[in-house]
Amino acid sequence: MRVLGIETSCDETGIAIYDSGTGLLAHALYSQVRLHEQYGGVVPELASRDHVLRTLPLVDAVLAQAGLAKQAINAVAYTAGPGLAGALLVGVAIGRGLAYGWNVPAVAVHHMEAHLLAPLLEPDPPEFPFLALLVSGGHTLLVDVLRPGAYSILGTSIDDAAGEAFDKTAKLLGLGYPGGPALSALAQRGHPGRFRFPRPMTDRPGLDFSFSGLKTFALNTVTVEAGDEQTRADIARAFIDAVVDTLVIKCRRAIQQTGIRQLVVAGGVSANQQLRDALTRLAREEGGRVYFPRPEFCTDNGAMIAYAGYLRILAGEQEPLSFRVRPRWPMDEITPCA
Repeated sequence: MRVLGIETSCDETGIAIYDSGTGLLAHALYSQVRLHEQYGGVVPELASRDHVLRTLPLVDAVLAQAGLAKQAINAVAYTAGPGLAGALLVGVAIGRGLAYGWNVPAVAVHHMEAHLLAPLLEPDPPEFPFLALLVSGGHTLLVDVLRPGAYSILGTSIDDAAGEAFDKTAKLLGLGYPGGPALSALAQRGHPGRFRFPRPMTDRPGLDFSFSGLKTFALNTVTVEAGDEQTRADIARAFIDAVVDTLVIKCRRAIQQTGIRQLVVAGGVSANQQLRDALTRLAREEGGRVYFPRPEFCTDNGAMIAYAGYLRILAGEQEPLSFRVRPRWPMDEITPCA
């Protein structure tokens, strides 16, 4: 079975083809960073319009890259939520239209479920059950994963997601958009220990997260301290140290509470090397193993949508001709795979 995946939930247009026999055949991604950087963040209307321009040409490019005609596609998967409503509508409408025109099944995919499953595209994937830490611009979640579609939310952010806190702190430090990678690069030049940021909600039981206070702490630190380049780097280092330590503490608790020693880490923040190194050490200390998607599949991409869609199609799911998007779609409302 060959599944075409379409991802348009925010500011990246991702297209891919997954083959159940041979794996990922082709994928392509167009990022809207240059479009939005002058505004310091994503402008939803501009994002939607750009998806309209990019999606079908990328579908043609991926088909050509895979050496396939459209008749070789057996199903179409598209991101139906969560995300920006207008951006989602572009991918859903195009995906459902292609499926109808090609007379193949269509399936709606949950964006965060696709991120969670992305490490299964790697040559040495984890086995079920496993724990998953999902860290992105919009979500921070700890999930107990029994099998595809069977998820138990162990912890979530009660305010800002980790990626959102990265971007806001980067803006405080005068860094460009997107802020996360720029903040990480600046932190590499920082001196550890000069500033000490709190590790929020680690002094109480539970697995929930809170990152808005770190943003406020960063604002106060930037306001009080001199604004030379080394100070900015030291603040960035202290901020990232605090986020990484918090995530590690919560993951350690989850491993010890559940006894599950396989940890999957996915989402845009999972590309951060400091976080990868810290969680790799954690897994070693706990006698387990951690799994990451390759860096190009940490951010939004069509490959994860194609694969998650394949699993849904395999379970017998199929969308009706009508369609809808779900800008807000909690993971505990995902339909379990049959």
